[in-house]
Amino acid sequence: MSELTPFLQGAITLACFAIGIKFLKYWRLSRDRFFVWFAVAFWMFAAGWVLRAFAPDIGENNYLVFLPRLAGFLTILIGILDKNRRSTS
Repeated sequence: MSELTPFLQGAITLACFAIGIKFLKYWRLSRDRFFVWFAVAFWMFAAGWVLRAFAPDIGENNYLVFLPRLAGFLTILIGILDKNRRSTS
């Protein structure tokens, strides 16, 4: 692992967390659940990057690394389906 890797993992973690905060701001303005789903998804992405940063012995090919990412994408999918279901009713 190079010396730059932890710095980049921290930067990506911070970016995912900040994007989640931004979606929470949009939710506060519009009260649309869609933005909450996206905020939670990006916080899950941030948790995945924290897992990679603090558990480097897990390895890149281990399935545990991809579980937070999978959960985040499923959360985005649920948010999209929820938004489409509510708009047609």
